[in-house]
Amino acid sequence: MLTIYGIPRSRAFRPLWTAHELGIPYTLHPVDMRAGQQKEPAYLAINPNGHVPAIKDGDLVMWESLAIDLYLAKKHGGPLAPKTVEEDGLMTMWSFWAVTEVESHALQILYHRALKPEAEREPQKADDAVEVLRKPTAILEGELKKRGGYLVGNRFTIADLNVASVYSYAKPAPELFTDAPTVLAWLDAALARPAAVEARNG
Repeated sequence: MLTIYGIPRSRAFRPLWTAHELGIPYTLHPVDMRAGQQKEPAYLAINPNGHVPAIKDGDLVMWESLAIDLYLAKKHGGPLAPKTVEEDGLMTMWSFWAVTEVESHALQILYHRALKPEAEREPQKADDAVEVLRKPTAILEGELKKRGGYLVGNRFTIADLNVASVYSYAKPAPELFTDAPTVLAWLDAALARPAAVEARNG
């Protein structure tokens, strides 16, 4: 049985979404970061980094949400998974790209336009993040157009799930998508998938 550690309003949303897409039965072990549970000894024995999510799948323990998603997709197969080694490489590439080019900036948008209390927000940080993300967003716009609306293999795959889960943090910046209508339509469609809604609602 797969155990997923975390809560839906965290990066644990990603493996939860993947599990719902793949129809994998799982147990959710809540780890509330606001209460500091990720720093408790019992959880540090699972993920010594003190972050969520982590999973336990039989004897295998893993952390890093996008790596977990790639593992689950490849283990369980289906349309989310790579069909060839070339598709595998592209799915890994896009997942790494989302982390290196997008995530930290998208989080600044989320924090300073949505999550933080109004008095603690620094609007300039969000504005600066929008400007930085214009280039990767333009790249994504071009690639989605070139690849038929999906990132790999002309179908929704774990690459789309991983990148969309990261880009969702930038939703509070609608101006980012003004010149990227393909990205916005792709992102909205991904986040509206039944599995994503189920995962988000716990």
